[in-house]
Amino acid sequence: MASTLEKFIHSLDPRALPRVLEIQSGVYCQGSIYEMFGNECCLSTGEVIKVIGFKINKLIASICDNNEVSQFSAKVELPLNFPGLYKVVADRTPYVSIEEITRKVSIGPTRFGHPCFYSPEDIKLANFTIKHGEPITFNSVEEVNGTMAVNCVVVRNNQIHSLTLPLSQEGKFYECEDDQIYTLKEIAEWKIPKCRNRTVKLSNTLHMWDSSNPLPENFDGCLILMPVYEVQAVMKFRKDIVHILSDLDVEVKDITDCYDISSFLQPLSLEDVFERTSMEFPMVAEIMEGPSGSQKPYNLLSTGKEIIIYKKYQAARVLASEIRSDSPKRHFLIPMSYNGKFKRRPRELPTAYDLEIARRSEKEQLHVVATKAFSSPHKEFFSVSVGDQFLVQQCQTSEILYEGRKKLIDVLACEQILSDTYKKVLLPMYMEGSFVEVIHDKKRYHLSEICKEFRLPFNVKVSVRDLSIEEDVLAAVPGLQFEEEIADSYLLISSATNPVESWEIPVYRLNMLVHLLSRDVQGVVPPMTKTTVEEISEQQYYMVRRYENQSLHPPPRPPKKPT
Repeated sequence: MASTLEKFIHSLDPRALPRVLEIQSGVYCQGSIYEMFGNECCLSTGEVIKVIGFKINKLIASICDNNEVSQFSAKVELPLNFPGLYKVVADRTPYVSIEEITRKVSIGPTRFGHPCFYSPEDIKLANFTIKHGEPITFNSVEEVNGTMAVNCVVVRNNQIHSLTLPLSQEGKFYECEDDQIYTLKEIAEWKIPKCRNRTVKLSNTLHMWDSSNPLPENFDGCLILMPVYEVQAVMKFRKDIVHILSDLDVEVKDITDCYDISSFLQPLSLEDVFERTSMEFPMVAEIMEGPSGSQKPYNLLSTGKEIIIYKKYQAARVLASEIRSDSPKRHFLIPMSYNGKFKRRPRELPTAYDLEIARRSEKEQLHVVATKAFSSPHKEFFSVSVGDQFLVQQCQTSEILYEGRKKLIDVLACEQILSDTYKKVLLPMYMEGSFVEVIHDKKRYHLSEICKEFRLPFNVKVSVRDLSIEEDVLAAVPGLQFEEEIADSYLLISSATNPVESWEIPVYRLNMLVHLLSRDVQGVVPPMTKTTVEEISEQQYYMVRRYENQSLHPPPRPPKKPT
């Protein structure tokens, strides 16, 4: 049965990809040529395309009052980077099953992917009853004892109850009110259900309004958002990916079940390539869609280029962040092959508790200078002045008299450095001061030496840049904190036509599509591997930290001041 491309994409479950579509009719049915995202393409009646992906490209917003759209409502087009922060208005239409929720609502690992619903009736499970009106947070979808289910959380009387709901669970499920605020891009990626529109309310006033702003001046009402998708597709006789907007006036018919899908070129993401067995490497591939970026090797990976993929493997990286007090910080993944040298940089330690944590990781005695005064309420403890210097000794307990009673307190034993002597003092562990480390170590270290000899996190500055890198981005950063050593997935590649050097490319952070060529390169040895420092975005940084630390427990809280 034919439908408009817009209607088909709005109802398409991403898990059902790829789909083969036949063009039925529309404005472009006579073979009109159009250009979209730099790709010239012809859609004629009877043309067959394979849809391999889609994402929201822009939003059509209806300006409305009382959350209602009338035929007179003004409509404006909004890009995903349109400024402002928005609150999501809860959908009044219920979902009729857990399966419908998982099919239409984005559920994922980030905080945006944890939608919340409630049922107007009690839900009785084997060992737990969810009360009517009680918020249910959906965290993930997975198979439990052979049945697909949703991992959920219910908070009752400050206690967290973890449970699973099968996809077959029916009833009425309403969205809970959401008190968070989001950018338009975050709403487009996570908060617009399939086959539904989304109502949002502007949370902050748009400053610096001008005539180019599509919204009315001083607008503070609601917008009903309808997504326009960018569809990724493969055409029968083309080697590149074409991009089509879903609001194109074209009718299509899904013929996947009666068409030989293998007759199309098979686009593979880097994740798809990585899932191949090690015996299948090396292989030759042609790039169907290259990544963006001017940094090597990304600027060499343009559409139509042929590459040799030698092998897949896990490689060590050090996750580092720029040291600065304001935001945003830059983040880097540094390979162990980095040949520059680093000098230590002082750490800022805000409490006595942090001094104790830092002391445990030091090879030499920790020497600090106080940058904030602290007046002790007890005569047993030392009152700190700005500029006081200390050598940190050890953690111990000390007895104080508090309201006529003796009490044991955790303290840090230190030596205050005076002009010609040392004075033993005690600092309470709950002390909120501020200290800066004094560095006596003037040695220059390679990255591998730091990872071997010191515990991370560790503060450094590049003292000798890596001369093998054309532009060493780390050399221009005034200070770096090495946060942790991680293992990540990489493919080793080189140019197929001029293999003078090879590069490691990250599997999960590079958007790139290739198709494999039937060419025998067994026994080919990769050329010298070039070192690259990868700068990653804030979102990529938190994803890397999340996956590395998901099995770790948070550090203990510092002691509280006695009351």
